[in-house]
Amino acid sequence: MVPLSHYLILSAALFAIGMFGALTRRNAIGILMALELMFNAVNLNFVAFSRYLPQTMLQGQIFAIFVITVAAAEAAVGLAIVLGLYRNFKSVNVDEINLMKG
Repeated sequence: MVPLSHYLILSAALFAIGMFGALTRRNAIGILMALELMFNAVNLNFVAFSRYLPQTMLQGQIFAIFVITVAAAEAAVGLAIVLGLYRNFKSVNVDEINLMKG
């Protein structure tokens, strides 16, 4: 049986990689992928805690389902925004898009 600390270390590593990707990427699609990686790290935490904490209800799995639902909605809205930006600016690099200037 794998201890809880292994899951938490893996989840922290996934979250750190996602945070690094979200902060350093210039491409909007890469930023969305990094956000999905952070959502998956949170899901791993929820399911691991649900497995190892003594509870009769499935709160961790239920929260994970909610996070998956929110991540799917975020991906759909995010990709729609990226497509709209690409139509207007012919680029998906976030540093080239300057809507607030001039």
